[in-house]
Amino acid sequence: MVKGLKKMEKAYIKHVAYYLPERIVTNEDIVKNFSEKAVEKISDNVGIQQRHRTAPGETASDMALKAANALFDESGIERESIDFVVLCTQCADYFMPSTACVLQNRLGLRKDIGAFDIDLGCSGYVYGLAIAKSLIMGGLASNVLLLTADNVTRYLHPQDKGNQTLFGDAATATVVSTEGRAEIMDFVLGTDGAGANNLIVKSGASRMPERQNDLTFDKNGSPVSSDHMYMNGAQIFVFTQRIVPKLVKDVLAKNNLNQEDIDLFVFHQANRFMLDFLRKKLGVAEDRFCIYLENFGNTASNTIPISLVEARKENRVKGKVMLCGFGVGYSWAGVVLNVNQ
Repeated sequence: MVKGLKKMEKAYIKHVAYYLPERIVTNEDIVKNFSEKAVEKISDNVGIQQRHRTAPGETASDMALKAANALFDESGIERESIDFVVLCTQCADYFMPSTACVLQNRLGLRKDIGAFDIDLGCSGYVYGLAIAKSLIMGGLASNVLLLTADNVTRYLHPQDKGNQTLFGDAATATVVSTEGRAEIMDFVLGTDGAGANNLIVKSGASRMPERQNDLTFDKNGSPVSSDHMYMNGAQIFVFTQRIVPKLVKDVLAKNNLNQEDIDLFVFHQANRFMLDFLRKKLGVAEDRFCIYLENFGNTASNTIPISLVEARKENRVKGKVMLCGFGVGYSWAGVVLNVNQ
């Protein structure tokens, strides 16, 4: 690690960039495999018209590499200034080594830096910000490269029309620094592993290393398989409506704010139905709430940073901005950004 780093009292988001795979899958493409009526019904609920998918052989690190290169090109931040790499992914290139170590080399970063992966999904970006802020405040880094990258569509069964319509692939890159435009305030984090089986890929890792080949279909005709992503949508919705309003309340209290103080709410972009439900339940006006799903889909850990980039293009990222991630694990996390004008 670099000598002479000092413990800091504050940390900031300095720049955010993202990468989308070239291949676009439209609703019309999905109709070819399912009935048009079924896809239209799902699309109306989730609010997605297209999503990006990785090419054969394109991995999470390939996407993260391109997102990071875009960040360096756009921001003018020097690669030599990076003191730590944190990659959030549930689609690591290998069981070992850490994909963040591979990216240190592929990005041409210094060797006297730290690098590790965190295995989280929908809450992962906010967790990553918490880790990056801790590294800076602890004097271990002045500039942390926080990467998110997921190609979860590789886990989907071809006949799973719900998830095929919902999910897309993406990667993002964020530099968290001792200076920047958006100060990272205080966090609230939470976990309830009792819900783990409601969003899971069971086979392939140490608990169940071999493919199970146990495909069945539920009463709705949706595939259920240990070898592919399984999502109990009803239970995920119950979890979300229970935990997110409390998360918002707790984040406000932690930061000594009222809901009226928040200029923009940026939630994990799960689907339009869920986001509309949460917005109305919380009583948040549409102009203070982000929905950026139509051209991206649900990209897991990438949805919040992608939304930040899109909202900034529209000059919406200002004042107090609340970020809330929630989902697989169960896991949830929230924080407020104080954005300098």
